[in-house]
Amino acid sequence: MTDHSTSPSAMDGLSDSDVRAELDRLRDSIDNIDAAVVHMLAERFKCTQRVGRLKAAHHLPPADPAREARQIIRLRELAESAKLDPAFAEKLLNFIIAEVIRHHETIANSAAPESPSAP
Repeated sequence: MTDHSTSPSAMDGLSDSDVRAELDRLRDSIDNIDAAVVHMLAERFKCTQRVGRLKAAHHLPPADPAREARQIIRLRELAESAKLDPAFAEKLLNFIIAEVIRHHETIANSAAPESPSAP
């Protein structure tokens, strides 16, 4: 069954206080979702930090273009099935990947042995 309570035609008959209450309810949901997204990203970055330390310890490159390409394909498919714009999902993942690579480069640079100083 479709929920028509928030359809434009159903909203026409609502009072200003009803509209305000519905906006508040929807915004509370958005705030909860935003909090969940932030916590999920924090967990993701904890994992990618561990990946970065492992790569640095084994002298692996910070970026893995083949994995990144597979992840983009996978995320685009997930986005399509979730009725989310795949191009948006790809842009978001590219932003996240760039940040992960930056972290991996920082980890690799801090793990690199210092070169002896010139006299």
